[in-house]
Amino acid sequence: MKTIAHRELRNRSADVLRSVQAGESFEVTNNGEVVAMLTPPNSVAMQGVRFRPPLTHGGFSALPRVASAVTVQGTLDDLRADR
Repeated sequence: MKTIAHRELRNRSADVLRSVQAGESFEVTNNGEVVAMLTPPNSVAMQGVRFRPPLTHGGFSALPRVASAVTVQGTLDDLRADR
């Protein structure tokens, strides 16, 4: 299993995912500590891992719209002033 830093994974994600698709596995590190494993779904490392479907699907369109007296631009200006 290869080791890859999270920054390298971020910068080369398409290449790494193609490698995983081809059967390679990676340990992902953050500050030298292994924090995740990328393996093909049918690999030995994934045996016994169960996946469950999401509990909800979207639903954001069903949320009620709310009018606000404050504009998005005004909120962003306030947040930027706090820096």
